[in-house]
Amino acid sequence: MDTHRSTPSRQTARAVCLFLALALSIGGLAPVAEAQSRLNRPAPRYFQLTPPDQAEGAKILREMRALGPDGDYFFEFELRVLPRRGEELRLPGRMWGGRNREGPLTRLSVIAPASPADGVTGVEQRVLVQGGARPAAWRWPAADGATTIAVDEATLFAPLAGTDLSAFDLQMPFLYWTDSVYEGKTRLNNRPVDTFLLYPPAAIATHRPDLAGMRVYLDPEYRALVRAEQIGADERVLKSFSLGGLVKIGERWLPRSFELRDETTRNKTRFVITAAALGLDFAGGVFDPGNLSGGLRPPTTLTRLNE
Repeated sequence: MDTHRSTPSRQTARAVCLFLALALSIGGLAPVAEAQSRLNRPAPRYFQLTPPDQAEGAKILREMRALGPDGDYFFEFELRVLPRRGEELRLPGRMWGGRNREGPLTRLSVIAPASPADGVTGVEQRVLVQGGARPAAWRWPAADGATTIAVDEATLFAPLAGTDLSAFDLQMPFLYWTDSVYEGKTRLNNRPVDTFLLYPPAAIATHRPDLAGMRVYLDPEYRALVRAEQIGADERVLKSFSLGGLVKIGERWLPRSFELRDETTRNKTRFVITAAALGLDFAGGVFDPGNLSGGLRPPTTLTRLNE
């Protein structure tokens, strides 16, 4: 991975600075991955009488990819596991974010739940994800309890720290899938959005044959991904991600919370930001996979967010 840091070419005061680097690009309609059956390929759901201008859609996506946070950032958060049945579980976590030439970078630390019956205390789990056209991810600790391992397509969807959150959700590789269709403009929660349908490449389709596509909804005003849906057979939504709102710190808009929902089990995992530090400048080692086993201290100055 190229860990050389570079200053984003475009900055925006309203950029939503989270692990969901809200940017993608497409290069026109690519051939369907051979590993994916056409019978499992959902058709575009156009919102106008005629198919929208694909060149316009490509421009929207390219512009969003060019946006980036003004410097590095740090979040403290809670993962609130909300099963359909059973008690709520809250897991504390920390996130370091930035960007390099390849795309967005995210380092996440979560304290997994303890198991009193086994005499096991809460264990920290860490994941590092590189977004962009050439995504990559790493996890620590591995099964041996020590080493850092690379996350491949076979383990990309594995749950983190006993939640429904996965490296796939953090990395959001679908934002760079090139087999894409612009479905046009519609409204979501009474706000205008641009909608795209993206089809998984062969490497993903091989391990997730049930995943027929991803539908994403982009807010043109805040340049934010407000909803993403994993689409299965017969257009059934398997899992959804939705933005829970924005909060303003100074002149910058930040996501306040996100919610992941398993549409089969109806279990939810809510990601709630409790504190933030913006405009930082991390050393390159923060996003070095070789340093994932080492702990990091949070910034000394944080803005606390009210409930």
